[in-house]
Amino acid sequence: MNEPRLVPAPISISFSEADLDLENYEREFQSLSESDDDPISQWLKLAKARGEASESDPVLLNLLVELHRKVDALEAFLKNETPKRVSLTTQEDIEGIGFEHFKLKQPALEVGKTYYGRIEMPVHPKRDVGVFFKAESPTLAKFTRIHERDEKEWASYMTARERVLIRELREKKS
Repeated sequence: MNEPRLVPAPISISFSEADLDLENYEREFQSLSESDDDPISQWLKLAKARGEASESDPVLLNLLVELHRKVDALEAFLKNETPKRVSLTTQEDIEGIGFEHFKLKQPALEVGKTYYGRIEMPVHPKRDVGVFFKAESPTLAKFTRIHERDEKEWASYMTARERVLIRELREKKS
């Protein structure tokens, strides 16, 4: 097996074997795909579809929507409300990421088994990404299912990490 190209990334993942509670993992996977579909996002999508936002500054509009989400999150915090997430058995740090793979720092996987996991992406806006993956080694995993939007964000994050590493190498050489 060829080792995929990976770049270091300071993120972590919570996961469990998919067979333990497949129905609930599938339910959460689907709900996380719609995590942007909160009421304010729904309103914005409808406004864009009707052409009502065509003359608005998209950056300003996105910042305003994000501010609204922050107020909603603050309100949920004050009310002691937490998002409902399924319980996952294992939490591990990720050592490196590739476009379709990630590698754990510690061996925690059984080769050939399929897992469901949740990764908190350090992007704006911060959110959890649900993934199904298969273990290729005790530390290396390959995504088997990831939502299209999440896949694009994952690739963007990996590219950003590569840029950081290139910058660091240039600074060391100077």
